[in-house]
Amino acid sequence: MQERHDAPLAPLTTFRLGGPATRLITAVTDAEVVEAVREADRTGTPLLIIGGGSNLVISDKGFDGTALRIATTGFDLQGTRLELAAGENWSDAVARTVDAGLAGVECLAGIPGSAGATPIQNVGAYGQDVSQTITEVVAYDRRTDETVTLTSTECAFSYRHSRFKEDPARYVVLRVRFELEDAGGLSAPIRYAETARTLGVEQGDRVPAVRARETVLKLRAGKGMVLDPEDHDTWSAGSFFTNPILTAAEHEAFLARVTERLGPDVMPPAFPAGDGLVKTSAAWLIDRAGFTKGYGSGPARISGKHTLALTNRGSATTEDLLDLAREVRDGVHAAFGVTLVNEPVTVGVSL
Repeated sequence: MQERHDAPLAPLTTFRLGGPATRLITAVTDAEVVEAVREADRTGTPLLIIGGGSNLVISDKGFDGTALRIATTGFDLQGTRLELAAGENWSDAVARTVDAGLAGVECLAGIPGSAGATPIQNVGAYGQDVSQTITEVVAYDRRTDETVTLTSTECAFSYRHSRFKEDPARYVVLRVRFELEDAGGLSAPIRYAETARTLGVEQGDRVPAVRARETVLKLRAGKGMVLDPEDHDTWSAGSFFTNPILTAAEHEAFLARVTERLGPDVMPPAFPAGDGLVKTSAAWLIDRAGFTKGYGSGPARISGKHTLALTNRGSATTEDLLDLAREVRDGVHAAFGVTLVNEPVTVGVSL
């Protein structure tokens, strides 16, 4: 277990933002992770868990406490059953499952970060999310001081949410288990319209899993959503805002605002979200509120490739980023009466 003091955290995040931690521990085994968490809890020391750093917005002042970087490794594939250590690189793990001819996570290719973060956020993209294939999550329960195994049902997954996100101070993910599908080298049914259109197939069709993965990677790269250290358009947390989910009454009021602002012939995206709820597109809202690709003149700007990504152009501070995020959030609310919610976790700051 490695330990550093007054350690920079910005290099551990995809935003490349944030001040130092009082203490940084890098754990390479589950036992080291548990030991570090127990010590922090025993001494009352604030604790920040860091995986791949792809979903963190850290204060410019840094973190006054112990930052624990989970760098555990482990890729165990037995038939269609996969177990990943929390510190495994997620995108690399997806590639290995596709190389093995298995389906279920191929459309989650290129998402930066670690495997342990995927159940927390219920990571998803292009018609797939991890809750469709996760069977169990092994985690350290800080409340009971024991390692527990939670079934998929017990994880309480919903759109970009889970039991772990609901109670972030309780669980530390150690291992994630998946049940994938052997479809003879084919993908899971293609559910996302853009993916199907790019592949030239109908929604619900299957294609070679390798082809599905390659297509998603190209789509993501075209939107600046594949991390490239040389391209500031990818210095982001991916989608900064979640797609709003509206009640029937909220959706009706939203449509009225759209008609008032853009005319009666404009219909915003709408997708059923269960229980009478409707999901609309955050990217559409941002763009139609006037925040187009490349918006901004300072060191933090909207990506030139995708309106959902807020980016660090290389010299931004966290406050620069938050100023832009607030401007976008407030502008969308003023235009359409819908409040956007940030997807990344904020540390020492808030919108």
